[in-house]
Amino acid sequence: MTIDEIDAMDRDSFVATFGFLFEHSPWIVAAAADRRPFTEMADMHAALMQVVADATDEERLALVRAHPELAGKAAIDRTLTAESTAEQASAGLDRLTPAEFERFHALNAAYGARFGFPFIICVRLTDKAGILAAMERRLENDGETELTTAIEQVGEIVRLRLYDKVSA
Repeated sequence: MTIDEIDAMDRDSFVATFGFLFEHSPWIVAAAADRRPFTEMADMHAALMQVVADATDEERLALVRAHPELAGKAAIDRTLTAESTAEQASAGLDRLTPAEFERFHALNAAYGARFGFPFIICVRLTDKAGILAAMERRLENDGETELTTAIEQVGEIVRLRLYDKVSA
């Protein structure tokens, strides 16, 4: 898929093709459709992330809250999106030992209680040990810093998903 083909899509096709990029938040892709044409994929990613930057605080918080916990209930129930399932598996989160599972569960609970949203990290760029270390380290952040970090991580997730889709 070329950038010219993406630019030529009607709005509905654009949203249908790229709506999966943001976890349960196709409104971002819909808003970015109106920011075309793009000159390259990096411009498309930047436009998507600008929609997030321009969103209200409530919309950004809703975006972050739309993400599942890592190795959490949705993974166990197999209700993750296909993209989240593959991403969590790439980091080995589908193959946790009982001790690792308990550690993830405890850190997810502590993180959720402290910040009111799930821990987000681009799992494709790390591994189980790196994720656990980041969870422990980021629990020390203040809420504003952590929300900013979560949005940055969403950006990395979206970037990788976008380039996967376009190169497929």
